[in-house]
Amino acid sequence: MDNEAKDKVAKGIAEAMRTENDGRYFYLMAAKSTQDAKGQKVFQSLADEEAEHLKYLKRQYLSLVERGEFDKRLKLGHPGDFSGTNPIFSDEIIERLGEAHFEMTALSVGVKLELFAMSFYKQQADQSDDPFVKGFFNELVEWEKGHYRALLTQLDSLKEFYWQKAGFAPF
Repeated sequence: MDNEAKDKVAKGIAEAMRTENDGRYFYLMAAKSTQDAKGQKVFQSLADEEAEHLKYLKRQYLSLVERGEFDKRLKLGHPGDFSGTNPIFSDEIIERLGEAHFEMTALSVGVKLELFAMSFYKQQADQSDDPFVKGFFNELVEWEKGHYRALLTQLDSLKEFYWQKAGFAPF
């Protein structure tokens, strides 16, 4: 990889670090703000994963800037399991869904954050001819895709019921 390509990838990683840091702080705020016990744990877990992404990106960034190459020994780890119909909140949220404005907003904002991250990482992968760089950013796409699916699944499972309970339906 030539210097121009390295600089471009380094800039991409720096932007990725900012994105992961924003996501981390958003999920920490969500964990502290939700009244749902499962939601607190899951948002904390999402924040922890974003912190792991940030640490991984920072190590790769430093390796690229200081040594001129990626540290291919570094691994991102395994994503958490955010499966099921209600991957974020407990079933009890239904009982107070009409007042769960913060939780529904957190889901909506989280979906947008993850969608942006996926799009950005995909763009970075597509702009590189280097197989390792492509794989590096595509792995991040897959991690964020798991977060995105979990948030969207939860949002979709609650949205119409929330709209009815909160008096928003029909639009």
